Amino acid sequence: MYYRLAGDEVVALLAALGEVGETYDAEVERVVRLYLAAKDELEPVPASELLERARRGLVTVLDVRPPEEYAAGHLPGAVNIPVQQLEKRLGELPRRKEVVAYCRGPYCLMAYDAVQMLRKRGLKARRLEAGLPEWRAAGRPVTRE
Repeated sequence: MYYRLAGDEVVALLAALGEVGETYDAEVERVVRLYLAAKDELEPVPASELLERARRGLVTVLDVRPPEEYAAGHLPGAVNIPVQQLEKRLGELPRRKEVVAYCRGPYCLMAYDAVQMLRKRGLKARRLEAGLPEWRAAGRPVTRE
C-alpha cells in the first residue's frame, strides 16, 4: 500500500520548514549559501515575471523533470527535456532566447544543473525562483497536455 501527501497545504508546510531551517540553523543557511548560491550566480526569475516574459516570447520555459511529472502538470508553454537528456537535445532549444528552467522546488538541484550546463554550452539561462509546487500553490496556471 502506498500513501501520498499532496496539496497546497503540504507545499506550504515544506516551505515553512525550509524557512525555519534557514533562519534558525546556521548550518542549513551555510549549505544553502555555499552550495546552491555557488551554482546560480545570477538572480533567479521570479514567478510573477515569468508568465509575462513567456507571453511576450522573450524566454523558453524549460521543465527538466521526468516526463511522468510533466504529464501530471506543468507551466503553460513549457518544453519538457529531462535534465539527463538535456545535453543530447540542446538543438531543440532556440539559441537566441533566454531559457528559464524549473523543477520540483527551490532546493531541487535539477534546475540548477540544467542552468549550469546550458551556460557552459553558450546559452543564456536562469532558473525559476521556486518550482512547480510553489507555482501551483500561488494559484498560477498549470497545464496538462
